[in-house]
Parts: sequence; structure tokens; C-alpha cells
Amino acid sequence: MAATTFIASTLGASIAEQVAGKAAGSSVGAPAQRNQSSRKGKRAWRKNVDLDEVEEGLEELRTEERLTGTALQKKKDEELFQVDVAGDDQIRKILPKFSERVLTSTKILAQRSAVPAVFSRASASSSSSTTKAEKRKLVTHEDKSKLLRIGKKLRRGPFNAYVDPDQVGEGSAMLELSEAAKKAGTYDVWAEEVPESVPVKAPQSHHPRSLISLAAVPSPHEGQSYNPPLTSHQELLRAANEVEEQKYKGVDELEAMKAKMEQARQIAAAEAAVHVAAGVAPGMTVPEIADQADEEEGEGAEPPPPKKVPERKTKQQRKKAEKLRAEKRALAEKAARKRMLASVDSAKALRKSIARDLATRERLRAQRQAQMQEKLKRGLAGQKIGKHKVPEGEIDVQLGEELSESLRALKPEGNLFRDRFVSMQHRALIEPRAVVTTKKARRKTKEYEKHSYKKFDREY
Repeated sequence: MAATTFIASTLGASIAEQVAGKAAGSSVGAPAQRNQSSRKGKRAWRKNVDLDEVEEGLEELRTEERLTGTALQKKKDEELFQVDVAGDDQIRKILPKFSERVLTSTKILAQRSAVPAVFSRASASSSSSTTKAEKRKLVTHEDKSKLLRIGKKLRRGPFNAYVDPDQVGEGSAMLELSEAAKKAGTYDVWAEEVPESVPVKAPQSHHPRSLISLAAVPSPHEGQSYNPPLTSHQELLRAANEVEEQKYKGVDELEAMKAKMEQARQIAAAEAAVHVAAGVAPGMTVPEIADQADEEEGEGAEPPPPKKVPERKTKQQRKKAEKLRAEKRALAEKAARKRMLASVDSAKALRKSIARDLATRERLRAQRQAQMQEKLKRGLAGQKIGKHKVPEGEIDVQLGEELSESLRALKPEGNLFRDRFVSMQHRALIEPRAVVTTKKARRKTKEYEKHSYKKFDREY
């Protein structure tokens, strides 16, 4: 019995020592388990890390905050140091006197932290000890109502009645006034001046309409008169002839292209017919001329000489080649250095040439811009805007035999609507559009054969 008691006491002591070693705390009171032998997993490594230095540093910072209100690193030198020249006679009265009768717990409770306490609710004592900026704001009636709606809690409404949170606007959805409703009445739609709160930004690029100086109704050409001079009439006829020639030139080129495509299609069809007649699929024939040339080359030509395998260089040859490469490299570096020194000496000349080139480019750019503005003054005729091209307008001219020498026999020419529409496109008032022609529904003629005509043989 005594032996059993001794063994149990011995085992209990050893287990207690192991538990005490595992759960031994650090100097700052944090638990530590660094005596554990197993470190197979991540959790074991995390448990067995020595954090005494980190905990001591954090505890020092907390002590500084309790004594001074903040860390000493954040304080200025004027708050930490002071040069005492005169001294203080009342210092002995201020310092606490040592007393053996005061308990240690009383000393600990007497130590007050410089960090302000956290109060759950605003009270007279807390408000007196804190500043106005640190006072906690009370919950307003609107915020409280909003929180109750979100939480769907029962709350009192008008006439001290409970409001149902499932009603429209009483649940979590907020049906508040929009920004437009809040700002209603502050903006005058019919005001002539734009308010300062809504600034209007000017466009960065000028509209071409501001540069066009074309008249809405341009004056007609002198050759369009009912009794024009001969030279003006001939000039207008020549201009109309050039426009028509350009139109027909494009049509002729298109027809020639179509004819070439049709000819190539016919040739391909004829070749395919020949191959089909010979029993060979098109594209599978091998030219005989190439075969004959290959045969002739194979019979009369000599076989190519065997390639000579380069011999392995000796050590002396490799040294000589390396020396030659080093000399070439040194010469190239010397030439590059010489060019660099020459460029440094000619930096002033290069700067002048660059300035001269920039001035020339600026002058050319100004000339191009002036030409573009001068061209815009005459309108957008012939220019491509977007997907379509601005039409130049048709030239209305009569032949010599069609001219009437009196206003009584004058016949109207052209189309006023077309002229106004083209004029607005030239002055950039409307964008150019392609002419959309609607296809008229063609009615197919159906032919019927009467029943009497089907039986004309029987009647006779």
C-alpha cells in the first residue's frame, strides 16, 4: 500500500512538472507552450513561437499610454523636457510620502490612467470630465425611427398607436424624398441667365459652321441666265461636261472590271470542262514541262559536290581570332567615343538646327490650318463627313438651242427643294445622308386559262 502511494505521488509530481512547464507564463503574463517537443503542423509552430520580446514592448507602450495619455514617441520635445533654472519650493509638498501602513492594493487603486474612460451612456459625470468635442451625440428622433424601421420593431405612431412594419414605407425600404423633390422650386426654367452653380463648359474644338461664310442662297452662275454671254455659257457647259465625264469614267471602270471577272470565270469553266472530259479532277494535273526539265537535269547534270566539313581550329587559331575580335571591338568603341565627343562639341549647332526644324514645322502647320480654314469658308462641298460625302450639287445648264431669249418663253430648271437641302449640307447645318429609295411593290400578273379553252377539241 505504501509503495503504491509513493508511485502515485511520484507520477503526479512529474505530471504536474510537465503541465507547469507547458503552461508556464511569460514575464508579462501571457501563456507560453514553448516546451512542447512536437512541431509537426502549423498550429504547433504558432503555439511554440517565443513572443516575450514583442509582449514586453507592447506592455511598455501600454504603460506609457496609462501614465502620459499617449506614446512618448508621439510627444514633442517641449512636452518631455524642461530646463529648470529657478527650482520649485513646493516640490516636497507635492511628492507622495512613503507610508508603511498603506496597503499595496490601495497603492494600485490610487494609480489613475491618463487615458480617458469609455462611457456607455452620456452622464453628467462623464460630460463634465470630457470636452465638447468628445461628448457623445444623442440619437435623434429620425435616426431612432429609421433604426426601428430597419429592425421591424413595434413603435408608436400618430395618436399613440402601433405602426405595422409590414406596411408600405414602414419596413426596411426607405421611401424618402428624392433629390429632385428636395430641390424643387430652386431652379427657374424660364430664367435667361444660367445660374452659377451649373457652369457650362465651352467645347474645345470649334464647330466648322462657325468658319463657313457661305450664303444661304448663293448667286447663280452667269451662264445660267436666259440670255447669257457666249463665254460664260461655254464655261458652264465645259464644267458640266467634266462632271459628267467623271461619272461615266467611274461607270466604265466598273464595267471593265466586271468584264474581266466574267472572262476569268469563263476560262476557269472551260479548263474544268477539259479536265472532266480527260477524267482528271481539276487542280490534280502535274505540268509535263516541269517533269521533263527534272529528267533532263537528272540525266545530264553532274551530282552536287559533297559539303566540306569545317576543320577544328587549333588553340593558336582560336587565340588569334579572339585577338582580332577584341581589336575590332576596341576600334568600334573608339569610333563611338569619337562620334559622341563630336556630338558634344556640336550641341549648339544641333540645338539651332532642331529649333529651325521646329519653326519650319510650325510654319507649315499654320499654313495647312490657314488653307483648311480658307477651304471651309467655301463650304463642305466634296468633303467626307462621317460615312457619307457631302454632294457638290448639280449644275443646271441649258444647251444653245434650248435657250430662250425672252422671259415669256423661259422654262424652269432645277429643283428648289434639292438646292436648299444641298445648301444646308454645305453650311454644316445638317449631316450628309445617303439617298434612300423605296422599292415599289410590283404586282405580278397572273394568267388563267379558261375551262372552255381546255376542251376545244371536244367541241369540234
